[in-house]
Amino acid sequence: ADDISLQNSCQLDLEGALIARDRVGIQDFVLLDSHNSETAFLDNLKKRFTEDLIYTYVGILLISVNPCKELDIYTKKQMDLYMGVNFFELPPHIYALADNVYHTMLSEASNHFILISGESGAGKTEASKKILQYYAVSCPSSTLLDTVRDCMLMFNPGPAPIGSGPNDNSSRFGKYMDIQFDCQGDAVGGHILSYLLEKSRVVHQNHGERNFHIFYQLVEGGEEDQLRHLGLEKDTQHYSYLVQGECSNVSSINDKNDWKTVKNALSVIDFDASDTEHLFGIIASVLHLGNVHFDGDTKGYAILNSNAALRWLLGIHVQVLHEALTFRKIEAKSEEVLSPFTVDLAICARDALAKAIYGRAFTWLVNRINESLENKVREQQKNFEQFCINYCNEKLQQLFIQFTLKSEQEEYEAEGIGVKKHRGIISVLNEECMRPGDATDLTFLEKLEEKMGNHPHFLTHKLADKKTRKSLERGDFRLLHYAGEVTYCIVGFIDKNNDLLYKNIKDVMRLSKNPIIQECFPATEGDSRRRPETVATQFKNSLLRLTEILTAKEAWYVRCLKSNDNKQSGKFDEVLVRHQVKYLGLMEHLRVRRAGFAYRRRYEVFLQRYKALCPATWPHWRGVPAEGVEKLVQHLGYKPDEYKMDRTKIFIRYARTLFATEDAFEICKHELGKQQRIQKRHLIFFSFYYKHLDRRAWAVKIIKQFIKGYITRREAKTTDNSEYLAFVRQSYLNRLKDNLPKTVLDKTTWLTPPPVMTETSEILRQLNTRMMVRKYVQGITPQKKAQLQQKVVTSAIFKGNKDSYPSSIAVSFVDTRINEQDINMRILQTIRHERIKYSVPVVKYDRNGFKSRPRQLVLTQAAVYLVEEAKIKQRVDYVSLKGASVSNLGDSVMILHVALNDPKQKGDLVLQCDHLFEALTKLAMIANKQNNIKVVQGSIKFEIQAGKEGGVDFSTAQEPMIFKGKNGHLMVVSDYFSISA
Repeated sequence: ADDISLQNSCQLDLEGALIARDRVGIQDFVLLDSHNSETAFLDNLKKRFTEDLIYTYVGILLISVNPCKELDIYTKKQMDLYMGVNFFELPPHIYALADNVYHTMLSEASNHFILISGESGAGKTEASKKILQYYAVSCPSSTLLDTVRDCMLMFNPGPAPIGSGPNDNSSRFGKYMDIQFDCQGDAVGGHILSYLLEKSRVVHQNHGERNFHIFYQLVEGGEEDQLRHLGLEKDTQHYSYLVQGECSNVSSINDKNDWKTVKNALSVIDFDASDTEHLFGIIASVLHLGNVHFDGDTKGYAILNSNAALRWLLGIHVQVLHEALTFRKIEAKSEEVLSPFTVDLAICARDALAKAIYGRAFTWLVNRINESLENKVREQQKNFEQFCINYCNEKLQQLFIQFTLKSEQEEYEAEGIGVKKHRGIISVLNEECMRPGDATDLTFLEKLEEKMGNHPHFLTHKLADKKTRKSLERGDFRLLHYAGEVTYCIVGFIDKNNDLLYKNIKDVMRLSKNPIIQECFPATEGDSRRRPETVATQFKNSLLRLTEILTAKEAWYVRCLKSNDNKQSGKFDEVLVRHQVKYLGLMEHLRVRRAGFAYRRRYEVFLQRYKALCPATWPHWRGVPAEGVEKLVQHLGYKPDEYKMDRTKIFIRYARTLFATEDAFEICKHELGKQQRIQKRHLIFFSFYYKHLDRRAWAVKIIKQFIKGYITRREAKTTDNSEYLAFVRQSYLNRLKDNLPKTVLDKTTWLTPPPVMTETSEILRQLNTRMMVRKYVQGITPQKKAQLQQKVVTSAIFKGNKDSYPSSIAVSFVDTRINEQDINMRILQTIRHERIKYSVPVVKYDRNGFKSRPRQLVLTQAAVYLVEEAKIKQRVDYVSLKGASVSNLGDSVMILHVALNDPKQKGDLVLQCDHLFEALTKLAMIANKQNNIKVVQGSIKFEIQAGKEGGVDFSTAQEPMIFKGKNGHLMVVSDYFSISA
């Protein structure tokens, strides 16, 4: 077991590598004898790093040390080695982790995630790429998998430059990538969740930092004709948003080459020439917006002496945009009047617009990528964005601690350890942003000192002692994070958290001729009277969604360590690595793992390796494996406190016990080698002898065995009938392969097996059925698949609940019952940004008097519309739609329930629809209201208006009818054989 084979071929298993531990270190820190020593921990990391062994386990957690150079350990041959292999059979590798996550997911039918963490430059992006590349090769190949792979792998060179900066490999936004597999292990889709895009970087960069890479790539790499069309010049120094950090050019970045990569990435996600043109038009518009400069008039109000830059902005009339950037619409005496901006406010409005355009376009791009994947830094003072990033890291670190402790608790059934939760800073910031009066960064700092002054992890200049006060400016506060102390400069916290975009600027954006901007600034965007969420709240909520996703899955971890700050290959900075080991909690994780047992293996594996050390288990143990292991460890002299026997595994508490066993095994192997060479010479002799025996005697013996086997064929397997039974099995399998059923519905042609093959035959029958089912499913067209998906939703809601449901099963759903040319043009223009998903004719019954009126029911991606020719009679957005109710009988009446939060909102809708099942299924899927559609017996109440109710009573008779009853309710009578599609 030499170093070369260990490094290059990866053929040694974990136990086999124990003999090389003095030269190449321990492959699993759980086996480190001095597991409480941080020095021993670092020495082991360094020993392995020196040998280019960058991966080490702590149980099933993987540590990866960035070698700052290319290693030949990611070839197709190495991928093949790790496919389907037990986690600890081969040396630590990211392929081992990826493979075990995949197979555990399939075997346990559960969801899993891999959390890759570490500081900038530690190799997180490369680790994610290696995992995705492994899945692209190891998972069952399909066209869809290729699309998922390309989109996922191209996400970094594609949108990442649009969300990357300031360095050559720094993602200024968080991302969670999800690959979806079916029960067969085939990739069927993917999804990307982004959180915390650092939008403020668009308008301001600190010294030594870049704006987002895409700006430089467009200016440096764009073709001359393209730049001329966008009004750009091939010089980044001409644009205010690109020169603030004095870092336009970076030696390690080739913007021209990266520009080509970006365009290739966009083609992967099905961007056509028009999409690309509109997207780059947005990027160019942000650059032009940064060059809009304001002067002040005699009263200090902002004026534009030159609006040349405005004419390139998103196809919006120059004068309209000019007015939006220098005036704000406010309400005065029930009228809207224009209030002029000061120069400072105009600059804030300009920068807010730039950030909003860029941020919303980024969100649009991520959503576009998801559609293609669907199933079909300075070290001193930190700013607001760094505070949000550290907040995210803090939450993920707590999640890591929670998961690792929980897994050990389940393993040993030990006492759990809780994680303390502290709240405060974001809440105080939001309160200060929203309170009346003039809130400033300093008033925010004062509130923090008032609310958080007694917290041991919070410090300011005012609260510090004389010695510490020297290292804190008056506008700073300091937090003790899990990774160490961080000092934040308070300047900009209030403005960046507000990130306000005035209503009239949003209105102007909707006039843009750029279709992407039209989607990013929809006409239906929330109530302008409500204050928008702060940036910190938006980020906190998106992080909450992320943690909700992660806590619903099983956790696996890759902890990436940066070997040095200079990206120098072969350099191991012990101080830097020690700091990372400390704040990533690796020593604590090791102590938790070692609180129980250092080594654990299944009885069969342990016995197979070490059975030669005990006469009772060598060469073969015929009994129960656990009993064999018990005899083996007793023979080796294990003490009671050194091991524990569980249901399926042996647990060894101390690494030294395992090392002593391994050393004894090495000595034993040499003795066994001598014996094997002697036995080999004997075998050669006997082989030669038997080869020349009388062939006739041999044939007689075989015939006798066959006859004896036939006579005893119904008895238990013995040496007399084993060969005959093998013949029976082979004969049955040969006949079976030529007589397999041709369809899933064929239940009669399966060959009756002989008794010895009964169990095997049933397994083969099930496998054959599954194979035919899979073949049938793969042959389903997208149209048929969509139809089945809708019918599944219909069944979940109505099966066994509504009388007319069985008769509707055979009736196919259609995409819509009203073509767009049959919808009035004024209606189409009004709702053109919402995308019509489905339309159907209905009869609407007045809430008072129940007079029937023909209407059109139109479902868009945002709301339900009730239309009468050219008029929208009622609009209900899906947030305000509480649900729908129908009776359990055969009628086609449905009631849509509306939340009356707005006094202008009308009451519930009472409708009759000949395609009830189809319409409600479409509504359930578009609005995500499957759980809000109720089937009711007897009567259904509905709201006429706030505080006033009406009712609909249901019954059956020979003739169907709908009329107003004497009790003032709408009476709905259905016959016994009603049907609705």
